[in-house]
Amino acid sequence: MAANVESMFYVRETPWHGLGTKVMQAPDSKNALKMAGLDWMVEQEPIYTDGEYIEGYKANIRSSDRKVLGVVTDRYKVVQNEEAFAFTDELLGEGVRYETAGSLQEGRKVWMLARMPQEFVIMGDRISPYLVFSNSHDGSGAIRVAVTPIRVVCNNTLNLALDTAKRSWSMIHTGDIKSKMEEARDTLFMADYYMENLGMEFEELRKKKLDDRKVKEYIEVLLPYEDSWTPQQKKNTRRMREDLASRYFDAPDLMDVGKNAYRFVNAVSDFATHADPIRRTKNYKENLFSRTVDGNPLIDKAYRLVKAA
Repeated sequence: MAANVESMFYVRETPWHGLGTKVMQAPDSKNALKMAGLDWMVEQEPIYTDGEYIEGYKANIRSSDRKVLGVVTDRYKVVQNEEAFAFTDELLGEGVRYETAGSLQEGRKVWMLARMPQEFVIMGDRISPYLVFSNSHDGSGAIRVAVTPIRVVCNNTLNLALDTAKRSWSMIHTGDIKSKMEEARDTLFMADYYMENLGMEFEELRKKKLDDRKVKEYIEVLLPYEDSWTPQQKKNTRRMREDLASRYFDAPDLMDVGKNAYRFVNAVSDFATHADPIRRTKNYKENLFSRTVDGNPLIDKAYRLVKAA
């Protein structure tokens, strides 16, 4: 497990990011909070140095072990883990189940991923949209809610940055947090609109035929290398190019799709989601999971590339 992943669970099959403790059934919010190790509060306390009070700042402290999560201004409003789960419960309705949740960096960042109730069939594929809620307790980032479509047959994320529809919503930890959370209920409408537009985009990509030469050209654009690189660097890049090409030309689940831009985006998604990196850093899997919220730049680049053709 990545060094910065403090606690996490997942349901049944190991997810694409490969992190966490396996459970057999998706829990409700009360149990998910405990399984994820998120059943603690953030308490705000004044800061002193040499006995002198530091005005305008507070320390966010984890109730379970007195861990200092971050130093924030007086304007910072805490959104507790329990509130985040309650928000998602209310947003998705009774019976929502959580596929994964956990904390990073000793509780400084937390997230949860809930499977949305509807499923879509796009281009003959079953696509399940998930709602990802992420939050930071150290003052470093906003609260974010994002839609992440996952292609069920191969567990690939297809969270493309569309020009026509947003897939994420965010708010900073200041002002009237309750009102801002109320506004976030629009994310359900955002999710439906995003999935509708995703289907239309995929249909357009299916119509864009690609010959083998063009595919290889796109792969070279996505995975370039410089003449000044060492032989090993060039060898590594060639290996990655071959891996991506095999995911386009040889993947069994794409054989009936046809040679087109939709197939290429799926192959890149498979590569970006599942391929082993050249150098597996200690935070590799954590970074892979973070792209569930932020989006994967390689997938977006591939989408823009074929879209512009």
